[in-house]
Amino acid sequence: MTTWLSVLTPDRRRPQAAADLAEADRLHRRIMQLFPAGLGERPRHGSGVLFRVDEEPSNVNVLLQSGIEPEPGRLPDGYAHVRVRTLDPLLDALRPGLPVRYRLVANATRKLGRNTKQGEPLTVVPLHGADAEAWWARKAQEAGLEVRTLSMTPLAPALGKRAPGRAGGQGPVPHARTCFDGTAQILDADRLRAALLGGIGRAKSYGCGLLTIAPGR
Repeated sequence: MTTWLSVLTPDRRRPQAAADLAEADRLHRRIMQLFPAGLGERPRHGSGVLFRVDEEPSNVNVLLQSGIEPEPGRLPDGYAHVRVRTLDPLLDALRPGLPVRYRLVANATRKLGRNTKQGEPLTVVPLHGADAEAWWARKAQEAGLEVRTLSMTPLAPALGKRAPGRAGGQGPVPHARTCFDGTAQILDADRLRAALLGGIGRAKSYGCGLLTIAPGR
C-alpha cells in the first residue's frame, strides 16, 4: 500500500488558516477534509493520518502522512500551497546499519497512579529534561533505532477541546509537545517501518507522533 507525505504551507493571512493553526482540533478536522467520507468510526486511524506543524523562520508547514492520497482541491480556495509525494522509495530503502537523520514531535508523558476505581482517570504528566530524553531513547529502541545524537526542544502545547462531561471546566486542553531532532542508526528496518506508519506516543489527533527520517551520512 502506498504511503503519502504532503507538505501544506497555509496562508496565515487567511482567517481560516490562522484559526486552524491556533487550535489542534480545528487543524485535525481541516486535514481530514482532504480525504473521502465513510472511513469508519476512527477515520484518522483508517486513513493512516499523522501530522505535525513545523515552524520555520519565514512560514509554517504542516507535514501530513497518510495511507490515502489526499485531495488538495477539498481545501478552501487559497488556503494553502500543497506538495504531495510518495514515501514508498524511502520505506523500501530502509535497512539495518543505515544512518539517518530524524525528527519527532511527541507528547512525551508518564501515567501516574493506578486506576483503582471504575471510571477514575489516570493522571498523565508531561516529561521534561532527562526524563523526556530517556522516554525518547526507549521509544527509539522500540522503533528499531539507535540514537546517536539528540537535540530536544520544548514546544508550546497543542490546544484541543475538552470532551463533553469531562471534569476540568470548559477551557482548552493542552497537550504537551517536545521536538526531538538528531541522528540515529537503523537496528531493525521492519520495526522502524511500523513506527513510521503507526506513529509514536499519544495525542496523534493533536499533531504529535509523526516520525520523519532522511538518509544521513
